[in-house]
Amino acid sequence: MVSKIKKYYNDHQFIKTLALFTAVLIPWIFAVVILRDVEKSALQYEDNTHQECSNDPSVYHTKLKELQKPFAEAKEVTASCLECHTERHKEILQSTHWRWEKEDIKDGNTSLYIGKKTSINNFCIGTQSNEKTCTRCHIGYGFADKEFDFNDANSIDCLVCHDNTSTYKKESGKAGYPATGENAPDYNYIAQNVCSPKRENCGKCHFWGGGGNNVKHGDLDKALLDCSREVDVHMTTEGADMSCIECHQTENHNITGRNYSNTYSNSNRVKCEQCHQDKPHDDHLINDHTVKVSCQTCHIPEYARANATKMTWDWSTAGKLDEDGNPYHIEDAEGNHTYLSIKGDFTWAKNVVPDYIWFNGTADHYTLGDNIESIPVQMNTMNGDYNCANSKIYPMKIMRGKQPYDPVNNYIIQVNTFGEEKGDSAYWQDFKWEPAIAKGMKYIDLPWSGKFDFVETEMYMPINHMVAPVENTVGCTECHSRNGRLSKLDGFYMPGRDRIASIDNIAIGLIIFSLLAVLIHGIIRIFSSRKTKA
Repeated sequence: MVSKIKKYYNDHQFIKTLALFTAVLIPWIFAVVILRDVEKSALQYEDNTHQECSNDPSVYHTKLKELQKPFAEAKEVTASCLECHTERHKEILQSTHWRWEKEDIKDGNTSLYIGKKTSINNFCIGTQSNEKTCTRCHIGYGFADKEFDFNDANSIDCLVCHDNTSTYKKESGKAGYPATGENAPDYNYIAQNVCSPKRENCGKCHFWGGGGNNVKHGDLDKALLDCSREVDVHMTTEGADMSCIECHQTENHNITGRNYSNTYSNSNRVKCEQCHQDKPHDDHLINDHTVKVSCQTCHIPEYARANATKMTWDWSTAGKLDEDGNPYHIEDAEGNHTYLSIKGDFTWAKNVVPDYIWFNGTADHYTLGDNIESIPVQMNTMNGDYNCANSKIYPMKIMRGKQPYDPVNNYIIQVNTFGEEKGDSAYWQDFKWEPAIAKGMKYIDLPWSGKFDFVETEMYMPINHMVAPVENTVGCTECHSRNGRLSKLDGFYMPGRDRIASIDNIAIGLIIFSLLAVLIHGIIRIFSSRKTKA
């Protein structure tokens, strides 16, 4: 029997090969499985409350002795971070998020600095003289006034961007510091649970800019933390679940992306083509549109699709008090403030169809001290037209405001709004324009005539988020029609929207001629057939 098996084995090379392959492979399979389990066990956290970093870090901060010691205040955490991350502070100290300004190029040749630190808008007006409250959205500690030291590495707030526990927050009116005492954050727990920035980290400032959720941009909303495909196909937790930094790619703490409320040049921008290329569609006709139409124009049919956004802000009505002399507020049915004594009247809107303009990526800005040349005052001007090679049609939110200006010097006024107690001239404490204006203008070293009034303003903000599913994108006839989305754009001919009288007359003439020709042809055929029968 044994000899028969040996003869069968020798006569069948396939069986021989299979047996050898099995003998070698099975031990390797067991080895891989065992090693994988060992590695997985080695990477488990000792602290079960730790939230695993989605970026799979090579170092687990729960194990670092530098983060085991007790921290009495926020700057001590920064000092511990810098013990290991010895060079990172040099990158941060040069970043726009830290300095609140950046050197930029205006008109292709003029170098200047512009940023949140010195710019002005038609929301809360400006940060200058109000730093203590505005710097809640600064990545540092102690930015209370213009004497802040931008070269002090220990003032960097590492946790505001890298907290992975959702427990860290800054206090309002405390110059970027968190709460103290019994309400202070658990610095050890937070420092041991850090990670690359999540949507929540970015959203703490970018969702809440202008004083509330979705107030400013219209497409940056707390809803993006956990939204459906219908709100945003990129950030939806039902699908891609992307973080901000997957598009706003970051190197050496330089985060790509530009805020066109305070930038001039077409540089460091985030573009859809980073992932989707310049011809992403199967239909070549749609691809041809991308030469002059931005992706956002078709793929973001409305903004503020989850929560309303502020559309107007009228400072001239601020200062009303109730019968007891206290400030008050009025809300709409959705809880949005339509009036605040400290800020005035507002209007809100939801599911807003954008305005559309030609935009080439460059912009101009109203800066403090500029003479008012037209009304509404353009707080920023998006450059571009059809004949500009780099221009495309972009969707915009246009914020409309009414804010204080000096009618004698003919420029917009910087107001000191924030104060910690009554009697320090701050408008939000005393509700008196004159002392608040005087203090704000002195702070920025601009003369004030002693007179003030209110002027209408406009500010443009590109719509880039809340990308809709493909089935909800803008349809062809929504633009290619007489009163469609692009009816206000001029300088070019659009089929379905525009008329050229001479061409229309020629076409009508040809139609009439064709109908007459058919009629004459039919009459001739009728008569000729009668003659044939006769």
